[in-house]
Amino acid sequence: MDLLDFSDCTLYFEDPLPAEVEDLIAQAAHEYGGAGAETSLLRARRLAPENLTVLVGLYRYYFYQHRLEDAMQVAERAIYLSGRHLGLPADWAELDEAWLAAAAATSFGLLRFYLLAHKAASVVLLRLGRIPESRARLTKLASLDSRDQLGAMKLLDVVDEFQSPSEAAEDISAEAVSELTVP
Repeated sequence: MDLLDFSDCTLYFEDPLPAEVEDLIAQAAHEYGGAGAETSLLRARRLAPENLTVLVGLYRYYFYQHRLEDAMQVAERAIYLSGRHLGLPADWAELDEAWLAAAAATSFGLLRFYLLAHKAASVVLLRLGRIPESRARLTKLASLDSRDQLGAMKLLDVVDEFQSPSEAAEDISAEAVSELTVP
């Protein structure tokens, strides 16, 4: 399965948002760094609690504000919602190629989002110093992506290059974490 082929799929951010939610997200972007940004994003989530665009905005806000526990909760929510829609098992450790094939038949774009949300959660876990948990997720992703199109193997290589877990966690760039928003 080519995880980079988007020629025939709908992507999460193409789902229409209610106008009020769209306005709140735009307001949060305008107020970024100020106290109002989080308030706008939380109001958007209250109005559209299962919308992945809203969750991605909130995740990115928390991540870039270094509120990693909050970012992790949002990433887990995005994983849960997308996994539920795809009919995937609640325990990501049960994932295999058969599960992915069935999910791809439902929505290839959403499957890619789901896998990238796991990668983003893995990076947050690294930053939190929870290396074994992160490594387990990355190892699972790498086993499902033999061509490393999601970059999980590359992240595992970065972790392995460092002696101390804190050095490895700090080396993970924000660019790698923003994979959650890649179409």
